[in-house]
Amino acid sequence: MQLKYNRQPSFTSSLIKNLIRLIIVIIFFIISIFLIEKINFPSPKKNYNIDVTNDIKKL
Repeated sequence: MQLKYNRQPSFTSSLIKNLIRLIIVIIFFIISIFLIEKINFPSPKKNYNIDVTNDIKKL
């Protein structure tokens, strides 16, 4: 007796593989967001006060 060789995986097995990949990508994305939030990026220390009264008068 010869075994039958299936070239295409079943729908459920391909669906499970895709779900696992999706879950891994989502977990990686969430971890990267948390790590990026931990980094202190430089920010300007001086508050800029821009006078726009001349621009308003011209309008």
